[in-house]
Amino acid sequence: MSNEYDEHWIATYTGLKFHYLNPQPEEICIEDIAHALALTCRFGGHCKTFYSVADHSIHVGELLQYRWRRAGLLHDAHEAYLHDILRPIKADIPVYGQIANRVQEVIDRKFGTYAAATEYRSAIKEADNIMLAMEARDLMANTTRIPAFKGWGAVPSPQSPLQRQISPLTMEDAELAFLFYFREWQ
Repeated sequence: MSNEYDEHWIATYTGLKFHYLNPQPEEICIEDIAHALALTCRFGGHCKTFYSVADHSIHVGELLQYRWRRAGLLHDAHEAYLHDILRPIKADIPVYGQIANRVQEVIDRKFGTYAAATEYRSAIKEADNIMLAMEARDLMANTTRIPAFKGWGAVPSPQSPLQRQISPLTMEDAELAFLFYFREWQ
């Protein structure tokens, strides 16, 4: 029997069919996620140098307590299948958010991060916002000229809590590191 969503799928890096409107756990593969996020540039490519969503996700995980790190690592995993849409634009496309939330929920359930992602959503969002501020400071041109705008929300001071500069990983290193931390952060 045919399903109304059968024709709504993409081919993944590992050769799976992923039905983005009706995702199934067996269609989700951590290698697909790591590869796609490592090839996806943050800020829609509007940064000084290539900086991947995989690299960003690792940094978000590092800011969290150990038991939440895997959920932090996977917080943008849906973007492996739906792509990274810039925050201000995402806020204006509610249907994208609904699809992204459904894909993210299936990913979190598959990899055992649903409870942490749900219970510690605010801590993960805070870590994500801290990274946004650091990324703006280190990777964006002329951020002092850009006023705060809809979709970015309240971004913490770039000086808090980390003083270190972000040094972007290559695509290959980001993919390997993402897979390493996925296995490390149980």
